[in-house]
Amino acid sequence: MSFRLVRNLSFQKDSRHASLAGMTVNMQRTDFEIGYSGIPGSGLTNSNSYYIVRNMDRRSDERARMDTFYRLAREHGLKITPQRAAIYQELLKAKDHPTADVIYKRIVKKIPNISFDTVNRTLLTFYKIRMVNVVEGYGQPKRYDPDLNVHHHFRCIQCNSIIDFQNKNYDRLTVPEEINRQVTVINKKVVLEGLCSKCRRR
Repeated sequence: MSFRLVRNLSFQKDSRHASLAGMTVNMQRTDFEIGYSGIPGSGLTNSNSYYIVRNMDRRSDERARMDTFYRLAREHGLKITPQRAAIYQELLKAKDHPTADVIYKRIVKKIPNISFDTVNRTLLTFYKIRMVNVVEGYGQPKRYDPDLNVHHHFRCIQCNSIIDFQNKNYDRLTVPEEINRQVTVINKKVVLEGLCSKCRRR
C-alpha cells in the first residue's frame, strides 16, 4: 500500500488506522476513508462531517506489475525496448481484455510509427513467456489479460464483454484424476456465461 504524504499524519506500520489532526483514517486493502469530526479551526463540524475515499493501491500495483515485466523479460532474455514497455503498460491500463487491434489503436496515438505487426507479435511473445494470459477463445481474435492473479471470468453472450471476479470456492476446484492422467493442467479458470447488466436491461 502507498501513502500520500500529508501534514501531521502518523500511523503504525502494521496498523490500519492513523490519526490526522482530529481525523480518523481507516486503512482498507484498496482504499482508505478519512472521517472529519469537529476539527477546531477547520470549519468542519459534526453536522457537515464527510468521508473522502481514495484508491491508494492502483499505482503501487502498477509498479509491482512493471517490476514483474522487467524480471520476466530478463529471465527469458527478452530485450526491453520502449515499444515493448509501452505495449505492456497500455495492456495494464486496459480493463476490457483487449485484442491486439484494440491495443494497437490505443498505442498508435502515443507512438505513431508503431505497426500492428509489432503490437501483435509483442503480445504473442508476452503470452509465450507467461507474462500475460489469453482469454478463452470463441472463434474471435485473441483477447489478452494482464492479471496473472487467480480470478475467473463472466462473459456476456450478447456484447462479448468479459468481467473479472474472484471466488474462493472456484479457486479450490479439483481437477478430475482422469484429466490429470491425460494432460498437464497449468491454469484453472471458471467461465460463466449470460447477459451483462447493460444487455439485460435492453
